[in-house]
Amino acid sequence: MMTEQDYRIVLCGASAYDKKYYFNNKFDRLPENVKEELQILCVLFTEEVGGIFTVGFTPTGELLLDTTAEEGDLLYDEIGSGLMLKKIRTDKQELFKALEIYFRVTFLHEDAAALLQEEDE
Repeated sequence: MMTEQDYRIVLCGASAYDKKYYFNNKFDRLPENVKEELQILCVLFTEEVGGIFTVGFTPTGELLLDTTAEEGDLLYDEIGSGLMLKKIRTDKQELFKALEIYFRVTFLHEDAAALLQEEDE
């Protein structure tokens, strides 16, 4: 059975295996500085701990950070990835909240004013 966690819309990601960065064109209207910040975040993550790192959203607009490694990847730093995820969530909290609001307004057609008021409370 597929859960909400299994289904997500990927915003961007990077892979240490093929040294590539992916950005979902559906998010092209994001400001350039946000796109650049996301690219740096993804690429640095995979360079630091290896594997694949993605930033995405649940169908309800919750931001997800996900990291995986190929089976047998001895270079993947599982402990380091957990620590780095925790640090990223703390350091980029404002960015992630803004991205959640952007997603909910742009893709779920929720009321921007109501979401911003909700954030202020």
